[in-house]
Amino acid sequence: MMKQLIAISFLFFGFQLHAQVMQAKAVWSTIKVPQLKCWECQQRLDQYLIKEKGPNTDAGIIQWRDDLRNATIKIQYFPDRITLDYIRTSIANAGFDADTITAEPDSYKRLPLACRKATDGKGYGPYKYCELDPADRPKD
Repeated sequence: MMKQLIAISFLFFGFQLHAQVMQAKAVWSTIKVPQLKCWECQQRLDQYLIKEKGPNTDAGIIQWRDDLRNATIKIQYFPDRITLDYIRTSIANAGFDADTITAEPDSYKRLPLACRKATDGKGYGPYKYCELDPADRPKD
């Protein structure tokens, strides 16, 4: 009887421990970033997200894929560690618009001309010079 009680208690605590260790599955989401149109913009945003990600995905961001043609970023994250709104705000803090969240003005001013909005009289417009490395673009 005592052995059965001990076995049942170990079994109960084993399930309890397993339930506490389980975490939410990683989720993919797509964020529209209108200024993401060339390699320079991509490098700028990637450098910022690497800092935001942390060393071992501690912050919750696992990986991302930039799509320059559609001006989007597809990001994989753990929803129990970080929210999609926080990721959008982080992108906005880097100077880029993210879905409905507008870029932080001081960070936006520090972006290279290529990464700024064409509506501001800056930037190259969609796809213009996007295929060129930043060093090969015209300097006007």
